Amino acid sequence: MRFDEKYSGNVFIGAGDDFDRAQAVIYGMPMDWTVSFRPGSRFGPARIRESSLVHEEYSHYLQRELSEVTYFDAGDIPLPFGNAEKSLQCIRQFVRKVLDAGKFPLGLGGEHLVTWPVVEEVYRAYPDLAVIHIDAHADLRTDYEGEIYSHATPLRKIAERIGGENLYQFGIRSMTKEEVMYTGEAGIHFYPFDVVEPLKQCLPELKGRPVYVTIDIDALDPAHAPGTGTPEPGGITTREMLQAIHAIARSEVRVVGADLVEVAPCYDHSEQTPILAAKLVREMLLGFVK
Repeated sequence: MRFDEKYSGNVFIGAGDDFDRAQAVIYGMPMDWTVSFRPGSRFGPARIRESSLVHEEYSHYLQRELSEVTYFDAGDIPLPFGNAEKSLQCIRQFVRKVLDAGKFPLGLGGEHLVTWPVVEEVYRAYPDLAVIHIDAHADLRTDYEGEIYSHATPLRKIAERIGGENLYQFGIRSMTKEEVMYTGEAGIHFYPFDVVEPLKQCLPELKGRPVYVTIDIDALDPAHAPGTGTPEPGGITTREMLQAIHAIARSEVRVVGADLVEVAPCYDHSEQTPILAAKLVREMLLGFVK
């Protein structure tokens, strides 16, 4: 796999063209093969990149400029349409190369199942890994209508791999009774509905640990982010999501990778969702890549 040129499309604002010098690598995972309601998140990564051009390269929140971080945008990973298992293999192989090169992986989804192979590889590199998961849905099912490869199952797979006690879930407001029971059985740190305050309470116990952060855009209320495949009323605000990212950025945890998933731009003709997502990615770059 070559890194001397990106796969396709535009690049995220401020991205450099030198993979070797980059601290971080942005990459798209344009997959929505297993969604249970509305497809379209495969178009998310490209639209987030395009929408990034509306933003400043300076974050007044973090008082950092994108020029202070060197990052390479590899474009979207070419994935075999409709083949979930092979697509996950492609993502896994790509992320392994990024990690082996000593780079920070920052992924753009795509459906949430794409997080599973990424965390597998990050866990291979960091065996004491913890995962912070911000979402409307628990994604803790063993299967969805008999299908184990589903956007409803990635966090179950992650919990079983890294240990439930190493998974921290925030903002969840939609799940099955079985998923609720599993959080207790597995020892998952589970904080429904709210994000910012419980997150701030948990961050000190993660001090010094490698942490992977996965954010589903539907953690936000549909009023703030309507462009997603499975919208769920009762979510957090844009400001709260920014506060959550900044709380992680200002803590003493060691973020070693992150992703933002489930942006489906075709359901938001105002484009507020990809524009918001691009701003969140900017803050993640500036806050997580030290």
